[in-house]
Amino acid sequence: MKLALLSCTVATASAFAPLSADVAATGLRSTPEDLAEPLPAVTEEAAPEVVAPAPINGWVPDESLPCFGLPGALPPTGYFDPIGFSRNGITLNEIKRNREAEIMHGRVAMMASVGYLVGESFGGPFGLTGPANDQLQQVPLPAFALFTAAIAAAELRRAQIGWVEPNLGSWTATLWKLRDNYYPGDVGFDPLGLKPTDPTAFRNMQNRELQNGRLAMLGWAGMCAQELVNHRTIFETIDFYSKVYNGENPYAACGEGIIC
Repeated sequence: MKLALLSCTVATASAFAPLSADVAATGLRSTPEDLAEPLPAVTEEAAPEVVAPAPINGWVPDESLPCFGLPGALPPTGYFDPIGFSRNGITLNEIKRNREAEIMHGRVAMMASVGYLVGESFGGPFGLTGPANDQLQQVPLPAFALFTAAIAAAELRRAQIGWVEPNLGSWTATLWKLRDNYYPGDVGFDPLGLKPTDPTAFRNMQNRELQNGRLAMLGWAGMCAQELVNHRTIFETIDFYSKVYNGENPYAACGEGIIC
């Protein structure tokens, strides 16, 4: 009886004995022959090769720089973004889309500023009169339709050059997405061959275009607002205030009871 109890106690205690590392790892007991075999070598997977982005007109996107390193930050303001259009966290595609909008609106504003002055001075081919704000509705319908079609064709061509084709199966995958190799505003239209091939010269020209475009957007907005307020052409307003500052009566040429 004592021998039986002793054998049971030893068997029970051996069940709670700590296992070796090999047994704990595999769940099986290893023999000396198994322990003598070398463990298989652990091979580390090679890190994927990072391909550097190809420069576009000499510009390589750099996330550590304001606006990913795009030109436009010039003295005296330097990098000026009080509203946060290019703050940290905005993706490269959003930065490029904002720059695309800025430079295209700047170009339109430069043409509009010249159009205000030329249209009010000569009236154009259709004999337009009055402030430029009122001249668009004076354009004959066939010319207006042709003008609209030309704008639509230019915008469609710009979309084909710079924007990714829409994915009809998943709109969010390509919505508002520009091509990776597209430089904002570079639609390939350069009939006079003014685009520099040197990256530094291109950056300087881009800075000049941006600064003139920004000034034109402010100038056009001022001219449009001025004509909405006093309903005078730009040159009539200049003449009016020149008389005021010279001490003349700007209303001397007006008839009795007529506001001019």
